[in-house]
Amino acid sequence: MLFSQLQKITGGQCQISKDAEIIHFSTDTRTISGNSNEIFVAIQGKRDGHEFISAAISKGVQNFIAEKEVDQPGLNVLQVNDSIEALQMIGAHHRAEFNIPVVGITGSNGKTTVKEWLSTILSERYFVVKSPKSFNSQIGVPLSLLEIRKGHEIGVFEAGISKVGEMEMLGKIIDPTIGIFTNLGEAHDDGFESKEQKLLEKLKLFDGARKVICRKDSAYFNSIEEDLGEKVKAWSLGEGADYHVKWEHGKIVIDDAIFTTDFETKTQLENLTHAIIVSCELGLDGDQIQKGIDLIEGVPMRLELKKGINGCYILDDSYNNDEAGLKVALDYLESHKQNPKRTLILSDILHSGKEDKDLYSDIASLMQSRNVSRLIGVGEKIKASSKLFPQESLFFESTEELLENIPPFNEEMIVVKGARNFELERVVQRLEEKSHGTVLEVNFEALFHNLNQYRTLLKASTKLMVMVKANAYGSGLLEVANFLQHQRVDMLGVAYVDEAIQLRKNGINIPIMIMNPHIESFEQFERYDLQAEIFSISHLKRLLKDTREHPKIHIKIDTGMHRLGFSPDQLDELINLLKANPQVKVEGVFTHFSSSDIVDEDAFTINQARLFDEAYARIEEVIGYSPTRHACNSPAMVRWPQYHYDMVRLGIGLHGFDPTGKLDLRNSSQLKTVISQIQNLKAGDTVGYSRMGKIKRDSKIAILPIGYEDGYSRSFGNGNAFVEIDGTLCPTVGNICMDMTMVDVTDVDAKEGGEVVIFGKNPTIKELAKWAHTIPYEILTNVSNRVKRVFISE
Repeated sequence: MLFSQLQKITGGQCQISKDAEIIHFSTDTRTISGNSNEIFVAIQGKRDGHEFISAAISKGVQNFIAEKEVDQPGLNVLQVNDSIEALQMIGAHHRAEFNIPVVGITGSNGKTTVKEWLSTILSERYFVVKSPKSFNSQIGVPLSLLEIRKGHEIGVFEAGISKVGEMEMLGKIIDPTIGIFTNLGEAHDDGFESKEQKLLEKLKLFDGARKVICRKDSAYFNSIEEDLGEKVKAWSLGEGADYHVKWEHGKIVIDDAIFTTDFETKTQLENLTHAIIVSCELGLDGDQIQKGIDLIEGVPMRLELKKGINGCYILDDSYNNDEAGLKVALDYLESHKQNPKRTLILSDILHSGKEDKDLYSDIASLMQSRNVSRLIGVGEKIKASSKLFPQESLFFESTEELLENIPPFNEEMIVVKGARNFELERVVQRLEEKSHGTVLEVNFEALFHNLNQYRTLLKASTKLMVMVKANAYGSGLLEVANFLQHQRVDMLGVAYVDEAIQLRKNGINIPIMIMNPHIESFEQFERYDLQAEIFSISHLKRLLKDTREHPKIHIKIDTGMHRLGFSPDQLDELINLLKANPQVKVEGVFTHFSSSDIVDEDAFTINQARLFDEAYARIEEVIGYSPTRHACNSPAMVRWPQYHYDMVRLGIGLHGFDPTGKLDLRNSSQLKTVISQIQNLKAGDTVGYSRMGKIKRDSKIAILPIGYEDGYSRSFGNGNAFVEIDGTLCPTVGNICMDMTMVDVTDVDAKEGGEVVIFGKNPTIKELAKWAHTIPYEILTNVSNRVKRVFISE
């Protein structure tokens, strides 16, 4: 659409320098390309998007939607009262231009999975447009709808809400012809007075739909039927529904139709049943649906960042093969700058609705705007368009040919993306760093959610330091630090200089404070622009002796923690040293609350704050300026807002642990392994070292490739802990070994090679900590570096 049309759609005030065709809408300057057909939408949130308009201009953007005046000649500016509302109006207008069937999906869980699986099945017959990733918010939905192009035959979009009043607008702009309601869970309960209210709000998505698919044998079906009436087309594992469903081993039977699947869990089968029934409603035959199911099997519906060979990182998006999804994947690299060189491995894009020349020309432009220097193309169509791509690009007609002629890769970011029939996951397997079967999955979506939970507690002026010491609490130093830099946190904190130098060498340029700097390392502070915690007189004197230009320092005041810091009786000597050395730049003054999460110690915390205030005032007076004050750790951020001062320090809270219990946090990590072997033992047999595992009945014992060298403590042995297999908690048997653990799977349908959850949703890290008589910090940070980390974004 033309920029001049936006005024008519939104009713805003327009300043037009030169009318432009608008194709791409962006709300994030980190991923804009600066093309003439791109528009930046400045949104006022926790971070005011208007603050980034100058950054967008510097990248070449000339078109803007804003709530504030943009006083710069030569730009096209649409000034509106509410940027989000304007974006939604534009999305609704664009959606209305296309008379195609649209599937709208909502519920508490499974929306993204159902969307991806349904889109895969429907692609066997239709050219499908869908929400990228989990774009289901007030901003994500209109951005998804703006991806509809000429040639699309059907749309599949998801919608999520967190409070009353949000779904009414999403329902109007998606305007689904057919709906799917997945389920009703506990997510976002705090935004509603009751589950009934939350259900009725979600159902507003379907006000204009002709039919809605849902499950009848659920506790809330009567409310759905009462609200939606004849629109409802229900399925059930029992009787009396529009579709009668049976889940048999390896099969889903719907009325007389039989579909085969390797999925086994109830959640997977429920999600797939939704997708199959909607596919039937949209006219696909059984063969088309089965072919789509076969393409789904075993492929994770998410972005996965994995360590690869020769210092590479692999962004595995091999399940997804469309132009919009490619843009999302390349944008994702902006938060991971460990390696500047970027390579894209891409198969032919099928069912794009574009002529090949136009399609691959657009992809070449996208690569250039995202600084991707090399393409490895797989397929006849992309090979035929080879002249459009960088000179060092390589092309292969098949995946087999690529695997036989793998080119060299060294210290680069590799994006792998392809159509299912090309099986590019085999390329990922060839390139990824090998492991022994135990994997720690770190979920960036959970980290993002948790970070924002804490940000909502802060004033706009309060800075945020995030601690990434101890390998980012076991989650991965470089990966988490790059994520946090992309999220524009103000500062990072580490324990030792080596950690900070590693960050500097891998693209981290925001301020870093060293919590425990060794006196021999002060010369590195100037070289790498680091900030030192100074905690004693001898420490400060050594700094003054060993450095010439003096790095920025943070002075730690011991107010009762008695770990590190200047005690009140040392303040006079500290102040005299600062007075005699005005060249020292005191960047910050801080303390550490020892018991901020314990109600019974509140008087102690208040006294700590009083002692800190007194010490800060004396330092401020002698140096003549006001350093940054910081005292709050994760629980103090929640319980003590009056002590947020100028900056707070977020630590374990980022990873999903809130001792106060007041925040809606998500566990960020899941430790998984596989079953190496299953042994059938008789009553009276023993298991493991010292014969500690006594078998009291005929049993099946699974051997897992994880032990205390991986961080699975010996204290978990002999039935003191449980792992989750096929939805059931299974106890350990015998002593935990260095590299192996044995568990009882007698009552479980366990198979060799099957997945085992060590911690995640069930059991949780908190439960493991309780079993080991320790704290979640220790469980998380104990995960060995030999355990492979995979970073996922759902």
